[in-house]
Formats: sequence, structure tokens, C-alpha cells
Amino acid sequence: MKHSNMSSNNQIDVIQALAGSIEDTPVLMLNINRYTEEAGFPNGDLYKSYMRAIEYSVGKVGGSVLWRRPIFASVVGDLTGFNEVFGVWYPSYQSFIDLPKADGAKMMFRHRKTCVEVAHILAMPDTQPPSFP
Repeated sequence: MKHSNMSSNNQIDVIQALAGSIEDTPVLMLNINRYTEEAGFPNGDLYKSYMRAIEYSVGKVGGSVLWRRPIFASVVGDLTGFNEVFGVWYPSYQSFIDLPKADGAKMMFRHRKTCVEVAHILAMPDTQPPSFP
């Protein structure tokens, strides 16, 4: 199966345009991942090492992993086989852009390449608290 776990240049260009602009606000990145069998989600050592590496590197740019949840079913759309969704908060788009240069990021991306088969990451401005109907 083809691995799709890295951003395209066009996707990064959009985030880079926001970084440093007047729209460079805090951002919540919603990650939806399907892991490789090798990762051993949710209890495998490789998966756990990847999560520790994410928490460490994201922390080094001022962000934090807010929550992680397993996916049990897809109700609308086809996310069949995806394992987990998690929210990562960054203080700015620039801090997200800086992540590859953060302490520990090389190890994090090495784990990502091995652990993540397919990823969807959605960027959402986080300028106000969530509202509930």
C-alpha cells in the first residue's frame, strides 16, 4: 500500500504564507492517522516511541498534544482502517513551520516514516475557545 504521510510543497506554501503574517494565530492541527502494522498501535513500542517523540518536539516549539483518541468507526466519509485522531496545539503557524528544526524532530520524523501509513492533517485557527451548541 502506498504511504501518504508527508505534506506537498503546495500545502506547506499555504502554511508558510500564514506564518509571520497578520493571520499568524494559534493553530490546532487535527491529525487523522492510519498506522503501519509495524507501529503496533496502540500498545507497540514503536508507536509509543513515536508519541513520545511528538510530545517532546512539539513542546520544544511551544505547542502541546491536547488529546488522542482511537477511531472505532467511520460514520460519514471513508476513513476505514484509520486508527487514531489527535489534536496538536501550536502557538502560531510559524511554530508549526519551525517543528522540523526542533530538538528531537529528526527522530520524530524517522518514527513517523515507519509508523504512519496514511495521514490527514487539518489546520484550524485557534483564536477562540470552542463553542458548543
